[in-house]
Amino acid sequence: MSEERLFSLRNRWFTVTVGGTLALALFAAAVGFIWLPSAQKDQPFQGIWNAICSAAGVPQQWLRITTATPVPLTQTSLVAMTPQLLSASSSASIGRGATLAMRCTMCHGAMGVSDANTPNLAGQFSSVIYKQLLDFQSGARSNAVMSPMVANLSDQEMRDLGAYYANLPKPIASRANALAAIDVPDIVAIGSPMRNIAACASCHGGIDHKAGTPWLEGMPYAYTRAQLQAFADGSRHNDISEQMRNVARNMTPDEIDAAARFYAGARP
Repeated sequence: MSEERLFSLRNRWFTVTVGGTLALALFAAAVGFIWLPSAQKDQPFQGIWNAICSAAGVPQQWLRITTATPVPLTQTSLVAMTPQLLSASSSASIGRGATLAMRCTMCHGAMGVSDANTPNLAGQFSSVIYKQLLDFQSGARSNAVMSPMVANLSDQEMRDLGAYYANLPKPIASRANALAAIDVPDIVAIGSPMRNIAACASCHGGIDHKAGTPWLEGMPYAYTRAQLQAFADGSRHNDISEQMRNVARNMTPDEIDAAARFYAGARP
């Protein structure tokens, strides 16, 4: 019978067991109290000490009483989208929008159909255009060209632009000719329920339409692909309730490419 003491550093099994347990505990503490909380972008998690306090459920300042609304680190859209928003537009509003749109022709085309990798606006829902203009103005969505262009627009001018472009015919002729040669990708037709991805057509037309979502038929491939990638990496964050970010971050690069090609009417 061995006379070696059980709780001794000379006992190899004791040192391995205790050392492994301590190493596992330190690793778990580092992940749970430092790495995971620090990965959050909210203000209460900034810094190691704040992260540890937040993870442990300990207030950073005891008995702090405040009515101040937390300020988000990124500006999000403040537009309330309803089916009734800009559902009807007057001829006067369309006429004013036509005058305002003259400054938009270089990128979006004389009749709202882009010859570049910018979105087609002809026939787009007026509420969609209005929301995006408001988001560019508030900073919820940023672009080196669009942000300064909308900085001085009034609310009525943005409504007029939406009314004008919604009154133009959609550029779907080339899309209709290409449909026979293109199979509808699964990501567009049925989505991926196991990954919490709804079918693109359920919101953007084809199956159903959700208020505030744009039609995508004929949209330039490069533009649609870039926006899906921006939603996926979080650099675009003006989607209400994060629905597009939740979808795009679960899409594979091939699915993003397939959806963009399909809506552009391009061959896979």
